[in-house]
Amino acid sequence: MSTEIELKLQLKPDAAGRLAEHPLLAGIAPQKQRLLNTYYDTPQLDLHARRIAVRLRKKGWQWLCTVKSAEPASGGLALRSEWEAPATPGEIAFDHVEAGDLHDFLEQRRPRLEPVFTTDFQRQVREVPFGESRIELAVDRGWIESRGRRTRICEIELELLSGRIEDIFGLTRQLQADLDLHPAIASKAERGYELFLDLPPAPFRARPAALDEGMTPVEAFRAIALGCLEHFQRNEAGLCAGGAAEYIHQARVALRRLRSAIKLFAPVLPADFVATYGRTWQTLAGALGDARNWDVLLEETLPPIAAAFPGCRDTRRLRKEAARRAKAARKAIRKLLAVGEYPRLLLEFTAAVYALGDTLPLTLSGFAHDRLAAHARRARKLAARHAELSPEERHRMRICFKKLRYAVEFFAPLLPARRLKPYLAALGQLQDELGMINDHVTAQALIAEVLDHPPGAPIHGWIAGRHALLIDELPESLETWLAQRAPWR
Repeated sequence: MSTEIELKLQLKPDAAGRLAEHPLLAGIAPQKQRLLNTYYDTPQLDLHARRIAVRLRKKGWQWLCTVKSAEPASGGLALRSEWEAPATPGEIAFDHVEAGDLHDFLEQRRPRLEPVFTTDFQRQVREVPFGESRIELAVDRGWIESRGRRTRICEIELELLSGRIEDIFGLTRQLQADLDLHPAIASKAERGYELFLDLPPAPFRARPAALDEGMTPVEAFRAIALGCLEHFQRNEAGLCAGGAAEYIHQARVALRRLRSAIKLFAPVLPADFVATYGRTWQTLAGALGDARNWDVLLEETLPPIAAAFPGCRDTRRLRKEAARRAKAARKAIRKLLAVGEYPRLLLEFTAAVYALGDTLPLTLSGFAHDRLAAHARRARKLAARHAELSPEERHRMRICFKKLRYAVEFFAPLLPARRLKPYLAALGQLQDELGMINDHVTAQALIAEVLDHPPGAPIHGWIAGRHALLIDELPESLETWLAQRAPWR
């Protein structure tokens, strides 16, 4: 078995020619190959469910059988386990797969394997010396095909043959300085399955981080932070296409979780890392917040107002203006994602996360206990004073509970499920109610931007009434949460 360390970059077709002229590649003649690959799975897609790819590759006169795991990628970088051996055309064998459980899993399904999609592309390969490393730079151009459908391949893959992972990032920085290269996270296999299943684009939700007790706090942060980055990147296409409000929501949640993780793990992270990347995402997060606020007003707040005031000209005016501003907010997001600094930020953040080292002798379980307990103490102090909180303090309480929920979700793999489930349910209910209270406060401000009505106008009165009802319901949810036993105790 080998571990494949690979950075994938999207390449525009017109930039492929200019890549060959880059000074770093001067004098390195490419090896040209045509690679024809057929990917296999069971009719139930058992391999896909376990994020495993099995393919037969025709490389010149040679045939190869390859098995790859498919750990989530972020910032374009993927670390995958790979087993590859010579093969006979049309025959799949797994003798070369050394991992016992995986070998047995594949052998049990081998009789039912059938082709699901193919990739057919031309590859130009250069071995590039950089820093202390040897890096294979491959330019792939061709197609993925399945069931009469096809999608284009035009990408760069940088694979670390020997040396340091930092050098892959260093080489990419120099290439990005002259070329429009965007870190990509979807493998050819992943794109092939999407084509086979004819899956429409859909918003992507956060996945649990793969933590275990043997990790250090910094290793846990790395897994969580890269998961948050993957969460954002997988909603990027939807943002750029001006898609549904859920893309905005999920991308915003991804950045909130990322910024919360940086603060949560700040005691074990370098101060300059926290200072730099705690602020770096603020502009993009602000643009997403603006769009989300108008979306909530349009989709959640205005419909019951329109039902309460049928035929009201103000609600029609509000809907029209909110739609206009939501559209403008989406345009602002697309502009931010289109600037050259954005793909460089993805790369630099990923590089910085991989460069983090451990300096403090802390166990992950002890660190998690201390951080969760500290977050819960702050939330309890505010909850005990809920009846006397000002709107600003109630907003602070909402943020406090949101950070606590993110922290519990991050450390969930380390916590007993029996106590975790009711605790998260109570915390989620509380956060939802606090979120709706905040939505009404935000709606009041947004409506005031559009309508010049005095605060006592009917629409403002309706929102104020709903706001008061929600505040009246809050003590019950607070008591339910306070009654829960913390799962980290």
